[in-house]
Amino acid sequence: MTYPPDRLLHHRTEGPAAAPPLQLGPSLGTSTGLWDAVAPELSAAHRVVRWDLPGHGKSAADLIRAGATVADLASLVMKLADSLSLDRFSYAGVSLGGAVGLWLAVHHPERIDRLAVVCSSAHFGEPGPWQERAALVRRDGMAPVAAGAAARWFTPGFTAPELLDDLRATEPSSYAACCDALAAYDLRPRLPEIRAATLVIAGREDPATPPAHARELADAIPGATLTELAATSHLAPAENPEAVRVALRDHFGAYGNGSRSGRSGMAVRREVLGDAHVDRAQAGTTGFTARFQDFIARYAWGEIWTDPTLSRRERSLITLTALVAHGHHDELAMHVRAALRNGLTPEEIGAALLQTGVYCGVPAANSAFAVARRVLAEVQETDGPDASLPK
Repeated sequence: MTYPPDRLLHHRTEGPAAAPPLQLGPSLGTSTGLWDAVAPELSAAHRVVRWDLPGHGKSAADLIRAGATVADLASLVMKLADSLSLDRFSYAGVSLGGAVGLWLAVHHPERIDRLAVVCSSAHFGEPGPWQERAALVRRDGMAPVAAGAAARWFTPGFTAPELLDDLRATEPSSYAACCDALAAYDLRPRLPEIRAATLVIAGREDPATPPAHARELADAIPGATLTELAATSHLAPAENPEAVRVALRDHFGAYGNGSRSGRSGMAVRREVLGDAHVDRAQAGTTGFTARFQDFIARYAWGEIWTDPTLSRRERSLITLTALVAHGHHDELAMHVRAALRNGLTPEEIGAALLQTGVYCGVPAANSAFAVARRVLAEVQETDGPDASLPK
């Protein structure tokens, strides 16, 4: 279905087009940036769509008005899903974004596959405080709300300046309309109707939606699972991204237990191989190959390349040798480029290939030198003559 771009929520799409779709909803006052440390990893096995609330991030402010409801926000999410041809999708949302997911699961069960509700609630307290906050923001702008945001969002000692900047940049009228939606929201009587497999995640140090709210959700939603995160406050994807990644990957059907080093495998893959290569790999992923791509991101990059026992330089040397030994020339070209990113010089790459001539055979080394010389020449042509090439 086609809608004018300015009538849709601003959104970012990551991951293979053929992979199972997963929408990520933000908290009040944040943007798609809330998911920066989580979405790239999820995109290894899912078509991830993260969106901005009206007047937040890059979404138009006039998509909602005073007196808005969670149903109005959910309608915008459905319009976005229709525009992207997402007939059925999984969904994860934080706080207000989680409330939208719960509303969708109740009112559009045919569209929601699996649901994750992060630091959220079926009822965010009495209407009065939300109405007062809406009036304050309409009168004085975002400064008074932003002043106390860190205490509401994070545990002491942690901060995410970029998210606080997003809050300050939010359009006051849209923020106030979202407060109106929270004031009117109470889905508690409808929770037993939810049939989507549901994961509830709570931060044990969350003052905005304390764990009791999460327990209420988990108790009322049939078959729901509850995970509580220690030393975590309201914006769990920012403060404890590794734990959130692991929980969501398990719930939404990816495999494994996350990175041993606590780093995102997809992030490391991009650092070593470059964005262009990873983007091409993801664009070429199909439903048939999605699980293999997930395996690579999770195990090769999330477990092996993040193990601190060996440096990346050492891993590049080992990888080059193994690829020469097995004649994997396409992979060899890719890892010659990676070796340069990992700090090896052309001379060191040449020395490694010379070593393979002794232990893997002269023909294997000869082919490897041809591949490496071509790649190094391409790099020099693209990046300039910063490194001398073997003659």
